[in-house]
Amino acid sequence: MKSKHSIVIVFVTAPNLRVARKLAKTILETRLAACANLLPKIESHYRWQGKVETASEVLMILKTTHAQVSKLEKCVLENHPYDTPEFVVLSAVSGNKRYFKWINDSVK
Repeated sequence: MKSKHSIVIVFVTAPNLRVARKLAKTILETRLAACANLLPKIESHYRWQGKVETASEVLMILKTTHAQVSKLEKCVLENHPYDTPEFVVLSAVSGNKRYFKWINDSVK
């Protein structure tokens, strides 16, 4: 079911659960997202400052609206310990009508 408002999924990685939980709490209290799923113990491999690095991280999956993306990104950048945190936005093309309504109602 398509939503009348654009629903997006945002990926953010954090260095540990403490940071991810703090970010999630801030994001939810400010109504910038309706939900934050925290997937601990992911193994990230990436190139950083000319080297290949490996780290244990927490993947945050945030559900929000397109209208909130700029404010959400600003919040993440202001509260994240990384110099360059992951912030990737994916459009939700379709989904459950009631679930999308709940997201829209939650991020006003």
